[in-house]
Amino acid sequence: MQNFDYQTPTRLIFGKGVIEKLPGVMASVGRKVLLTYGGGSIKKIGLYQKVLELLKGFEIVELSGIQPNPKYDPSVLEGVRLCKAHGIEVILSVGGGSVLDCSKAIAAGACYEGDPWDLITRKVRAKAALPIVDILTLAATGSEYDQYGVISRTETNDKVSYGDPLVYPHTSFLDPTYTFSVSKKQTAAGIADAMNHTIEQYFTEDTTLLNDGFCESMLRSLMVNGRKCLDHPEDYTARAEMMLACTYGCNGILALGNTYSGWPCHGIEHALSAYYDITHGEGLAIITPRWMNHILSERTLDRFVKYGINVFGIDASLDKWEIARKAIDATYGFFESIGIPMHLREVGIDESRIGEMAHHIAVNEGLENAYVPLSEKDIHEILTASL
Repeated sequence: MQNFDYQTPTRLIFGKGVIEKLPGVMASVGRKVLLTYGGGSIKKIGLYQKVLELLKGFEIVELSGIQPNPKYDPSVLEGVRLCKAHGIEVILSVGGGSVLDCSKAIAAGACYEGDPWDLITRKVRAKAALPIVDILTLAATGSEYDQYGVISRTETNDKVSYGDPLVYPHTSFLDPTYTFSVSKKQTAAGIADAMNHTIEQYFTEDTTLLNDGFCESMLRSLMVNGRKCLDHPEDYTARAEMMLACTYGCNGILALGNTYSGWPCHGIEHALSAYYDITHGEGLAIITPRWMNHILSERTLDRFVKYGINVFGIDASLDKWEIARKAIDATYGFFESIGIPMHLREVGIDESRIGEMAHHIAVNEGLENAYVPLSEKDIHEILTASL
């Protein structure tokens, strides 16, 4: 068991109708509000109007149009500009993880006089950040319960993961009914995203029985309830359990005391969505089983055996190598069964930039320190196998 220093300051308010508590929460942190959101989905489900009604008497400035794989330019830069121009006191993020990730970068950037990219790339550490409140409408990233965000800079093909304790959300409102209208494509991508968050923390050198149990039950829950959400989009119980599983997936609790895995699948996928702007969860689903095949060895065999038996119920009496291969096949098969395209070509990526991306990943993602170290050659092979 490794040493750790852990704190989660975010307040979670979970369940049907909890948004009624929004005015009190917001009044405790500020009355000048930057309201951030993406496209028109929050208006279609009536959430936008509900927020405005609840926040009558607050001064609200809006930043809309935040995209999946949120962009530094224009969204982060415009948000920082608005905060400074209007003396914003609190950011209210309404939407999915991309809106919240962008809001985190804005929160820190608004309290910094230099280029906010310095903060995102950790050249400079933030000394302050605006408080963030969020209303979640998509179960996937876990950004509502962690200090991390991912921002894309299109002109350099960079997709950078950053983190700072100052950008933990102050409060996250989690009402599963707001996810009823999420499309099958995005629901499936959310399942894959949260599953990979868990897998990244499970496949590591030093683990505990306690954390293994957390991860294994998380994966089983996501698969069972994910299927229910796809088949019956308004199944409240399934949506609620999936939402909570996604919330737990990325705030570190699954890995307390474990060695750090390096998150290799995320490191690889960040290049895919930076270069091609693909759906993050789909990219992870494509990469994950190919990475598993690539790292399967005598050293990792027992980990795959435990994964196969405890997550997929594979017969423990079988040969270890057979169990491991069946586990990898089952991972692939599950993602395929929920409608995720399982080849890069299906999402518009061919071999033309594989070498360039492999080099970019090897230079920028630090995967030589992953659970199984990955060289540029290894990354190239994983990407090629994913075509």
